[in-house]
Amino acid sequence: MKKLAIIDDYEHAALESADWSSVQGDIEVSVFHDHLEDEDAVAERLQPFDIVSLMRERTPFPGSLLARLPNLELLVTSGMRNASIDLEAARNRGVVVTGTPILPYPAAEHAWALIIALAKRVTADDHSMRAGRWCETPTVGLNGKTLGVIGLGRLGPRVAGFGQAFGMNVAAWSLNLTRERCDEVGVTLASRKELFATSDFVTVHLTLGERSRGLIDAADFALMKPTAYFVNTSRGPIVDEAALVDALQRNAIAGAGLDVYDIEPLPADHPLRRLPNTIVTPHTGYVTKENFEIFFTTTVSNIRAWLDGEPVNVLT
Repeated sequence: MKKLAIIDDYEHAALESADWSSVQGDIEVSVFHDHLEDEDAVAERLQPFDIVSLMRERTPFPGSLLARLPNLELLVTSGMRNASIDLEAARNRGVVVTGTPILPYPAAEHAWALIIALAKRVTADDHSMRAGRWCETPTVGLNGKTLGVIGLGRLGPRVAGFGQAFGMNVAAWSLNLTRERCDEVGVTLASRKELFATSDFVTVHLTLGERSRGLIDAADFALMKPTAYFVNTSRGPIVDEAALVDALQRNAIAGAGLDVYDIEPLPADHPLRRLPNTIVTPHTGYVTKENFEIFFTTTVSNIRAWLDGEPVNVLT
């Protein structure tokens, strides 16, 4: 019987989100709800397992870890892309890597939730009310303000549409963005400097890669208005986190809404947890009931197909 490890199931959702009956009797399932940061600890825990189910990039699988898992035959990740898996190393070791679909809208909804929460002081006023206070600071209206969208791939246009529905002027920029693409979405093409200098809200919707790693830096934050807000629901390393923390500590920008970080889980002593002008969430942009049902239902079918010798949804 094959052994399956489901790791980083923070929400205790894996077994409840799918019908596992089709693989019962063929696999022995172990579920781990905690997160191990140290590679030695991960290798020790996973050494007995033939199959591992991953949740996005919560635990990286570089070649060094794969080399320490002699029993591993199948990796199943949520999503059809996972930059934290060394696919070449997996292929060289004969490990099949499969993925699952992911819904296109939850992360965009989450970005907009952060924008609304920042503008309307949702968390700040909630805390104030619970402390017995009342009406301390005016909120910010969105109508007529400028929304700067970095990236118009899959999620950026959705967020741009939310902004337009709220009466905002929407501009966009990315390294390869064209006027034709902006025209398709119905937004204004801006230069990098224009976007950071004129936007009241800047929101990031890029894929992490060699060109985007560290793309947004101190020079960009220096261009932003002191009344402007920064939102990132994509990936932490796209942004120079130290530069962002510095801008927030100096009140060089009004605040930030963040769902992603350089290190996840975010360390308990990280300054972003303490800054009063931030709203921070634990990388939950994709964490919806609907997505989890898709993730784990497809995980079951991927395992079943692999057991039957006909793997599907293989990542290359």
